[in-house]
Amino acid sequence: MGLTTSPARAALPSSCQPVAPAHSVPSLLDDVRDGLLTSPRSLPPKYFYDDRGSRLFDAICDTEEYYPTRTEDDLLGHRAADIIARLQPEHLVELGSGTSRKTRRLLDACEEQGCHATYWPFDVCESMVQDSALALMDEYDWLQVRGLVGDYHAGFEHLPGFPGRALFVFLGSTIGNLEHEYAVSFLRELRGLMGPDDALLMGADRVKDSDVLQAAYNDRDGLTAEFNRNLLRVLNREVGANFDPTAFEHRAIYNQARSRIEMYLVAAQAQTVTVKALDASIEFVEGESILTEISRKFTPASLTTLLSEAGFRIEQHYEPADGFFSLLLAAPAAD
Repeated sequence: MGLTTSPARAALPSSCQPVAPAHSVPSLLDDVRDGLLTSPRSLPPKYFYDDRGSRLFDAICDTEEYYPTRTEDDLLGHRAADIIARLQPEHLVELGSGTSRKTRRLLDACEEQGCHATYWPFDVCESMVQDSALALMDEYDWLQVRGLVGDYHAGFEHLPGFPGRALFVFLGSTIGNLEHEYAVSFLRELRGLMGPDDALLMGADRVKDSDVLQAAYNDRDGLTAEFNRNLLRVLNREVGANFDPTAFEHRAIYNQARSRIEMYLVAAQAQTVTVKALDASIEFVEGESILTEISRKFTPASLTTLLSEAGFRIEQHYEPADGFFSLLLAAPAAD
């Protein structure tokens, strides 16, 4: 028996649309030079998300300790119908779409209400965008997916136009990975892309008991530790480094003074790492760390301040009874 192709799969374009950067952003090599050759050492978290890292993160979302994903998903499950009914968007544009697992709540609501929006997943990992598009178009026979591949930190000027009302989706509390000034600048740039009838749906993790926060980033299965160490494998592959991932320990702590989780890779012993692409060596002493991620936690007041400074007004603030997470529906404020 020959293989058949579903209409959804046949309709999928062979490649996603690349989005050229609107402004320059540091390359991986730049970030390695600036972040690892000086002290204190750090790297931005966007390099976690190669294909393996994206799948590891997806597995982390299913762990018992990692409450943000299931809490946000539950909020979406209860509120998606209201969100779609309010907006009736013609486009869903998701920044950092990953596997689009929670987006299905919005698509379910679209299906129930006959709101056949086009879905635009925007992510740096092309294979992830392609795989997610295939899965979604098989699940929703009415759905058109237009994959976008690029670094959304590089701006939005070269995104295609979205005629009609668009709902921009930024889930997972990814906004917490950005320092306040950068977060305001990023959201303000997004605001400049939006029309007066568009809206932003953003997830944000909340301040809570430190034991709950630290457990979420130190799961007992060690998936977060492996996800953290995967960054070293990315460096080995992309810039010719020779990190031994097993020679670094995962550490995640809650910095209460700054209301944020800080995630580190800590050298288990003194070691020398070479980076061929820079013709450089890095000397680590035992206990020296690389800051690999911050994850800021918010209060309702700090979220209102953030969005107001970026040019948004909050239309709806959805939260569970325990106040663990916020789902914010915001509209561009009048100039």
